[in-house]
Amino acid sequence: MPVDACQWFYLCVGCNTLLKPRLGDCCVFCSYGEHPCPPVQVDNDNCCR
Repeated sequence: MPVDACQWFYLCVGCNTLLKPRLGDCCVFCSYGEHPCPPVQVDNDNCCR
């Protein structure tokens, strides 16, 4: 994933649920992933903007 990419929504193919970021998170990777999204990992203040 590029360091300037974020995903605001993700449709789970297993349960057909539309995931959205939790309050305070910039994307679904930060909310539900094992690691924060690349922009957060490189300390980018413009995450997902």
